[in-house]
Amino acid sequence: MANKILIHITDQAGRVDAVLSKENLSYSRTTLSNWLVDGTILVNNHKVKRSYKVVSGDTISITPPDAQETTIEAENIPLDIVYEDDDIIVVNKPQGMVVHPAAGHSSGTLVNALLHHSPLSTINGEFRPGIVHRIDRDTSGLLMVAKNDKAHRSLSEQLKSHKNQRIYYALVRGEFTENSGTIEAPIGRHKIDRKKQAVIEGGREAVTHFHVLKRYAGYTLLQVNLETGRTHQIRVHMSYIGHPVVGDPVYGTAQKLDGIQLNGQLLHAKTLTLEQPTTGNELSFDSPLPDYFEFALSTLTPINREEDEYAK
Repeated sequence: MANKILIHITDQAGRVDAVLSKENLSYSRTTLSNWLVDGTILVNNHKVKRSYKVVSGDTISITPPDAQETTIEAENIPLDIVYEDDDIIVVNKPQGMVVHPAAGHSSGTLVNALLHHSPLSTINGEFRPGIVHRIDRDTSGLLMVAKNDKAHRSLSEQLKSHKNQRIYYALVRGEFTENSGTIEAPIGRHKIDRKKQAVIEGGREAVTHFHVLKRYAGYTLLQVNLETGRTHQIRVHMSYIGHPVVGDPVYGTAQKLDGIQLNGQLLHAKTLTLEQPTTGNELSFDSPLPDYFEFALSTLTPINREEDEYAK
């Protein structure tokens, strides 16, 4: 067994699962929730429900199980590696590639490819080795991967404390009158369609900043900065304000752009900034828009405004 983690409740309040999610732990919220169910996490040495509300004086004990050797098959799949050192890999993921194995995707994922290339951290368990954060299958762009547990903890802490900068480019439907703005709307699982996320009362805090790069007739190219990292956050927030990401089959409309058939949403994780886990040096990476994204933009009719920054 790994070393036991003890959390002493003083001024924390609320459900134990919510309290744990706010601690600086190197485990996903899903993992912590599952551990509450199976008794890996105890309160005052007793198993409790996830809905248990902590009180001052409680002691939460976590005894993480030893990491098991992964049974995922390493596959010799080409990778677009932007940067690599002893701790991390920064990879430019193509549209259409799933990040890690799950139901219906046991092979051909980014993790399968990474395992063929390098050892990965074990913190996130058997099916998500090395994965600190994810981007959707049909979103392209930069992803940081941990090669060891020390690096994983560092990168996870950077995400939780908002030290990373993650900038996306998104082509959305509709024309914006404003040049920039912020969307603050809580996100949680859709109450009817459980495969989707939605803006709901009582959801987790979600903050998205956007800035107009280029205007087109009927469309707008946005630079989007994530302050939080909820599942499908950009796609959900853009749909919520009436400007769904072009090509989004879940939160938007048909996967066509003026007759062009799209293979997914026009959303690209373009820029990533992080601290190197060992040296603390700031590293910044940028990736060009994929050819299909550039081609889609070339078919649109620009609306020229002096403040717009992006032009080809």
